[in-house]
Amino acid sequence: MKEKEIERLSLLKEEENKLYNNSVKYICGIDEAGRGPLAGPVVVGAVILPEDSFIEGVNDSKKISEKKREKIYEIITQEAIAYSVGIVDQKTIDEINILNATKLGVKRALEGLSQKPEIIMVDALNNMDTLGIPYISVVKGDAKNYCIAAASIIAKVTRDRMMKEWDEVYPMYGFAKHKGYGTAEHIRLLKENGPCMIHRKSFIKNFF
Repeated sequence: MKEKEIERLSLLKEEENKLYNNSVKYICGIDEAGRGPLAGPVVVGAVILPEDSFIEGVNDSKKISEKKREKIYEIITQEAIAYSVGIVDQKTIDEINILNATKLGVKRALEGLSQKPEIIMVDALNNMDTLGIPYISVVKGDAKNYCIAAASIIAKVTRDRMMKEWDEVYPMYGFAKHKGYGTAEHIRLLKENGPCMIHRKSFIKNFF
């Protein structure tokens, strides 16, 4: 591992190391993927990594290529003490709004963990049900904290894989390419074909 990468990862782990030094053993990073798209679910990733975890390339998932994300995802999930995802579908997003759906995803992800965390580090969320576990909310946490960045990769890879599966069901929208985000191509295909079951009605109403 290059010296620059070691320095970058050391900086990402700074806040976690403070917690480890205060005898905290199980820190859970939490982040989501899919708050902005016009279609598909919002997916929340939760991961507890060992104190000595130091995985090359861990970063905000948006800063990593799809191919690299897939490789790092495999390492994270193999190394993790516990990991989970909370998935909230487009119907629920329409019913309770995307912010509340994301918070629901946090609860579901925590419920799915095989190891209960002592503390949670989450990317820019507050006032949610964390099952009584204390949390630290970090603005742009996926770019600042190692465990949150790892969670962002779990969430992103999980959601991208789901959207590729949906692409096989609805090939006329190009979900495998844009993953449901509001690209010019997606909007054009949406207007041509009309919405399908996984489109978020509350997100696409301005297009019709």
